Order: sequence, then C-alpha cells, then structure tokens
Amino acid sequence: MPNIPFLILDVFATGKYTGNQLAVCLNAGNLTDVQMQQIAREINFSETTFVTTVEPVNGGYNTRIFTPTTELPFAGHPTLGTAFAIQQEIIKDAVERVNLNYQVGQIPVDLNYLDGEVDILWMHQQQPKFYDAVDVEMLAAVIGVSPTDIDARYPIEPISTGLPFIIVPLKNLAAVSHAKLNLELYAHSVANLPAQAILVFCPETIDPHRQIHVRVFTECFGIPEDPATGSANGCLAAYLAKYQYFGSPNLDITVEQGIEMGRSSLLYLRANYTPDNCPVSIGGRVINIAKGEFIL
Repeated sequence: MPNIPFLILDVFATGKYTGNQLAVCLNAGNLTDVQMQQIAREINFSETTFVTTVEPVNGGYNTRIFTPTTELPFAGHPTLGTAFAIQQEIIKDAVERVNLNYQVGQIPVDLNYLDGEVDILWMHQQQPKFYDAVDVEMLAAVIGVSPTDIDARYPIEPISTGLPFIIVPLKNLAAVSHAKLNLELYAHSVANLPAQAILVFCPETIDPHRQIHVRVFTECFGIPEDPATGSANGCLAAYLAKYQYFGSPNLDITVEQGIEMGRSSLLYLRANYTPDNCPVSIGGRVINIAKGEFIL
C-alpha cells in the first residue's frame, strides 16, 4: 500500500498557529476503519479527515472525519479545511465550490479568492433542528456557573445543523471564562438529551470588532474543549437568528473562539430564519502549515 499524503492546516485562523488544527489525509481510500482511527489518535488533533476518492462521486468528494476516539458524521472546521486541501492538492484550479460527501449528506463549500489565493471559505450547513429547552439549574450546575449567570431572556436549547449542540446564553465574559464542566454531573445529566456537546456564549467580546464570544465543550467526543467549532457555530447562528438576538431574523456577524486555549479563532456566521426555512453559512480562513506522508 502506498504512503498516505497529508496536510496540517489551521482552520478559522487569524494567522499561522491560530484557529483549529486539522490533519487532512488525501488518497485514503484503501485505509481501513481501524487504520483511520489509529492515524487520528496518532495526530491527536480534535479531528482528522480522510478523503477517500480522488475523483468526484455524485459531484462531491467522499470524506470521513475521526476524532482521536470516534468517527463523526459531520463537523465544521474539518469541512472548511478539507475543501481547501482538495482545491489545493487534487483540483489545483480556482474553482468556486467544492462538495464533500459525508454520512449526513453532501455539504457544499464556496471558495472566495483574493489576489489569486483562497481567502474566505463558506460552508452551507443543513437545515437546523430545534429541540425542547433544557432545565436552567441543571445545565448551570453541569457547566459550573450560577443560574443567575444565564441570560433568562433566551432558552438553553439543543440544536443540530448536522451535529447537535446545547446552546447556552450567558450574560458576560466573566461567566463564560468561569465555565468548566463538572464531569461527574455531566456524565449522567446530559446523557439522554438530544445533544451532549455544549456551546456557551455571551455578547461581551475581547476584540471589539467581534459580536459574540464562544467556548465549546466536546467531552462527549473525547475533546475537553475545542478552539474553533464550525458545526457548533452553525447551531449558534440558527439560534441567534430564531430568537432575533440582534433584533432581526437576519444574521451576519463575527465570532471569537479559542482565546482561553491560546488558539485565537475567527468565524463568520450568516443565517436567515423563518419558521419554514433557515439557511446557515459559516465562513473562515484556512492556512497550510505543513505537508507529510504516513508510512504504511
């Protein structure tokens, strides 16, 4: 079996060595499930992707996503990063769109260019699914904050745009910074909810040019905290649009994430909510950090 080429990318980056790290393995169609999981564990990033086709299948490239412990049906920063890698290493042309074929279906990614180089990539996520609100006192205890830290004007609500997250509105940066999973409570409190991963946010930001500050806890995927989470922010975009958090069902904002982890990240969120339809798009930049091969 030939060696497997891979890229190391920073996704939702504000510069080199920021954003969320991603390994993309190309021409990986001959790898077994066990080998993919072993490679993802060896890399030990929050996710590693495997492009298993070198030619489009139904207009898209078959792709699988693994955390160090499990396979995911969809994830956000792997989608942007993998589309970038396919454009750079497989297509090698300034195409406007790259489609990825996942377990959840086909996800399109649009590529914008600046001076001939890929600039911002936009993924278009699935229609959001909204679930019943979660008890405030229970969730506050799980994330280690006071119930009074939660913004009572809005619900705590699980949402999915391909991967489900519990969206928790907090009042300020102090509450977001203080949040920490109580693992003993977490294990049994969220087990039967539609989502186990948790996004907390507030309208106070460290960078005054951003509108929302975010942290994402993904202990259920074997990752205590994620520095930039496109899938979770897709759920957040739908939530903010649905509840007109900024006074309108139309959303076009920027989000900061990963600062507490030393991995400053920038995400662009767009959504337009109606009761029958809510298109969600998440954008960001990708930077190529390294190339290599896995020796098989």
